[in-house]
Amino acid sequence: MRNGPVTGRAAVLILGATGQVGMELTRLAWPAQLDIHAPGRAELDLADEAAVDRIVASRPWACVINTAAYTAVDNAETDVGTAWRINALAPAVLAASTGRSQTPIIHVSTDYVFDGRSETPYRPDDAMRPRSVYGASKAAGEYAVCTANPRHVIVRTAWVFSPHRSNFVKTMLRLAAERDVLRVVDDQTGCPTSAADLAAALMAICRRLIDDPSGPWGTYHFANDGETTWCGLARAIMAGARRRGVRDVPVEAIATADFVTKAVRPANSALATDALTRDYAIRPRPWQHALEDVLDVLLCSPKICGEAK
Repeated sequence: MRNGPVTGRAAVLILGATGQVGMELTRLAWPAQLDIHAPGRAELDLADEAAVDRIVASRPWACVINTAAYTAVDNAETDVGTAWRINALAPAVLAASTGRSQTPIIHVSTDYVFDGRSETPYRPDDAMRPRSVYGASKAAGEYAVCTANPRHVIVRTAWVFSPHRSNFVKTMLRLAAERDVLRVVDDQTGCPTSAADLAAALMAICRRLIDDPSGPWGTYHFANDGETTWCGLARAIMAGARRRGVRDVPVEAIATADFVTKAVRPANSALATDALTRDYAIRPRPWQHALEDVLDVLLCSPKICGEAK
């Protein structure tokens, strides 16, 4: 059991290392006294309850950061079992194991736990009312973490983008190279989030929890500052491409009803981040600034846009 600050070398376990946020976490300059272990999918199957339990019990971790998730929102509507195993059962096992050893756990969740009907940005204590299998499985994961380990920090985020894996920014750049016009939903509002900025926030939270066993604990939101629609984000991407001398195309605004998907998307995904600023002094920068950084990487290395998921 840990009753005081960790001294000497300590180990941090990062799950989901092959995802956007996990990849950025492993790229950060962690303090020399922290050993980072980030197993990939080949080393750890998150759908294997026994394997998850074994890795948590394998050594005395100073903190566990779970960024792993089943994020194929539409596929989750039919692949229900897999979505629930990864988004609900795996966090439950993690929380139970870390709870027994009093190890802090940081768990990344999503705006999809909300119904999207609020007229203002969602606050951490707003009621969860998911409208999709993905959202319901993530909400269940949150409940499990809260119940099994009081030393938890849940960080909800939204609209994550980076130079890695599949995401909206890379999709728009790819489609702009193939089409003469992009038709993008303009009645869904949210806060675009840089995976790198989110990773930096998670590292800051982790270091604080290691140094200060008294907390603060609970649920928070992290997203880059400012709101837009998917159409607004697509137009910002095209403007950024144009400034860099890369092909851009017009973006036509459409309604959600014109773009049918299996899963219901929240009409409002905006997240209030002031609680994180209050308790952890983390102040997200504007999403436009974060987007510029990612476009610099992507448009200097075009091959990355076609990177397989």
